[in-house]
Amino acid sequence: MQALRDGASVIGLIDGQFECVAPVWHKELLYALKCGIAVFGASSMGALRAAECKAFGMRGVGRIFEDYASGERVDDADVALLHAPAELGYQALTVPLVNADATLDKAHLEGLIDETEMSRIKRTARQIHYKDRSWKRLSDLSGMSWARLRALIDVCYTDQKQLDALALLALVQGVDATNPAEVPAWTFNATPLWRELYDKSVK
Repeated sequence: MQALRDGASVIGLIDGQFECVAPVWHKELLYALKCGIAVFGASSMGALRAAECKAFGMRGVGRIFEDYASGERVDDADVALLHAPAELGYQALTVPLVNADATLDKAHLEGLIDETEMSRIKRTARQIHYKDRSWKRLSDLSGMSWARLRALIDVCYTDQKQLDALALLALVQGVDATNPAEVPAWTFNATPLWRELYDKSVK
């Protein structure tokens, strides 16, 4: 809502927090779309919301969005990670599954692991809770030595979340802010809960 009050004509959603704070609400995005704002999403929570709100006009960017939109990914936790507090720059403490998958895909393309090994390590990564998923933990549970996995990471590490975020930023910068997005044909349902929260946000 703050973006709308600030006069935004284009919104790009990349990431957001959850558990301890309320995540970006679908209703906020739908309201922005109904106001004629171009809304894009990518990388993490942005990819999730873009896939969920695609039918209402939100546009997704990048591989992670495509995976959710196609149904190849269904679990929100695939993009989740544990990170340090703001005082330490939100430094990532664990590895999101989307980055682990992208890194292993590249290692397979480079011929460093075969398809069977890649699939086995990916399955192992999916069995680790996002708050516990680290490369060292993956090494311990997958049977791949830490020295070999570390060498693979050094060559093939792929931060898919960052790549998709950069793609969104590049796209948003090219949007003509003087040409408002087409207002969707669907009706926005301003429920009592929405009106209550909206009124609080504008005070």
